[in-house]
Amino acid sequence: MRMRGLLTIAAAVPLSACASTSLASTPAPAPQEPVTTLTVAPTTAPTTTEPATTAEPTTTADPTTTTTAESTTTTTTTPANIVSVPAADPPIVGVGTRDGADTQRAQERLLELGFWLQSANGDYGLTTTQAVMAFQKYYGLVTDGVLGDETAAVMTALTERPHGRADAGTLVEIDKGLQLLFFVIDGKSEWVLNVSSGSEKPYDEPDQNDPEKRQTGDSITRNGLHEVYRERPEGWWEGDLGEIYRPKYFTGGIAVHGSNHVPDYPASHGCVRVSVPAMDWIWETGLMPLHTPVWVHEGDQG
Repeated sequence: MRMRGLLTIAAAVPLSACASTSLASTPAPAPQEPVTTLTVAPTTAPTTTEPATTAEPTTTADPTTTTTAESTTTTTTTPANIVSVPAADPPIVGVGTRDGADTQRAQERLLELGFWLQSANGDYGLTTTQAVMAFQKYYGLVTDGVLGDETAAVMTALTERPHGRADAGTLVEIDKGLQLLFFVIDGKSEWVLNVSSGSEKPYDEPDQNDPEKRQTGDSITRNGLHEVYRERPEGWWEGDLGEIYRPKYFTGGIAVHGSNHVPDYPASHGCVRVSVPAMDWIWETGLMPLHTPVWVHEGDQG
């Protein structure tokens, strides 16, 4: 089921990693498909005028009936979230993790496809590794963050940008199945980031802010439609379960925040981790202001 507009899902919000307040947002209704009305001209019966003479005509012509078949027009509309791109020419080279001109071309290709990285400068650094890992997650490849030959071949052949399930509205979409975050703008997935969400394992750990207390619970990033309701703009902050960088809270104590550890699997206490440079970029571009809808789902298509 694809999301048309924004879903309205009420969520219970018990305290988790960082805070304790939540807001719910009500999305605008989804746009309706246009209705086409077919108008058929009425058929007028022929008029017969009697001849002036009373003599019977010597011949009688059979009336001619003309049948006109109605034309059928089929219009195919491309969904708003499908954006075409040309295949890469020349092909992308499998560089492993090497720096250089071929890496710069791969970085430019990743940006063209919407996988965010810090700079197309030819250096195979942190954000390039994260972008390659996000690419591999989306296309079902080995998620090692290494640009090998198979990853390069898929990257070369693509003719369509990746996209989330949302095809209307402006929101942050978090797909827990893929472990990816999509920035959706006017129905199009503009950017894709590698993330690590809640591990869905129980925890029992000392409170980082009060050693006499313990934090217990389940490491779950709650599904549903939420919104950014609180944020901390500068630096690292001590959450109850550890340090978080420039968080944007969207339900209870759960936030999108920067982290020094963003693996290819769910590993957090419930928050959604992105790299520290990615979190700086989110703040600098203003992509996730207060009241931004945040849709969290499992990634299933049912």
